[in-house]
Amino acid sequence: MMTRAFDRLGRVPLSLHHVLFRLAVAGVFLHAGLTKIASWEPTVALFRDEYRVPVLPPVLAATLTATFEVGCSALILVGLGTRIATLPLLGMIATIQLFVYPHAWPEHLVWASILLFLLTRGAGSISLDHVITKALTARARSVGAQAYTR
Repeated sequence: MMTRAFDRLGRVPLSLHHVLFRLAVAGVFLHAGLTKIASWEPTVALFRDEYRVPVLPPVLAATLTATFEVGCSALILVGLGTRIATLPLLGMIATIQLFVYPHAWPEHLVWASILLFLLTRGAGSISLDHVITKALTARARSVGAQAYTR
């Protein structure tokens, strides 16, 4: 009985996992970015007084963070440039973990794991990345077939 149940669970399409991972991680970072933008002065104060990111001035650190949180989350959400969009967010997680909240590793590990999955496996078949790749592949086959018949 358990074997049959596990077999059924094994048939859940991987594309569902891709979508859920994208929704989960984009939701976290998009919310954080929009919150930063909505209350900009307190955000800059937070970067100046509490976060104290090394090397970067607080305004630049806040601007980069909000830009990456909103921009990369939007890309990940729709599955466009997903693998590249994970990189700034992974960099942010590493920075936060190392310099700001080193005790928050369980939460950072969850986010980083999801982002690493998307980095290594892509956005999945329910994404703009998939649609674009499929269209480009079809076009390349068509061009290749035309060149072969000449």
